Amino acid sequence: MEILYSNRFNKQFSKLSNEIKRDFEEKESIFRLNIFDSRLKTHKLHGKFSDLYSFSINYRYRIVFDYTNNGKDVRFHAIGTHDIYE
Repeated sequence: MEILYSNRFNKQFSKLSNEIKRDFEEKESIFRLNIFDSRLKTHKLHGKFSDLYSFSINYRYRIVFDYTNNGKDVRFHAIGTHDIYE
């Protein structure tokens, strides 16, 4: 599986603290092994985001993603607090 990163994601990621970036790297490693590992709390979103999924970095930060290339790859769209859903 390849992970693609949107421009929005890259911009948001660059503004995060080093601590959150380290937490992200740990969770991304878990994600690469098993997208639905219970430590990630991966879930499908609803409403206007019903084509997207989310997983948690910690209690405050999460990543929004979807599947690409007929489900073979994923694209990270956003990273941040619940504000990323706005």
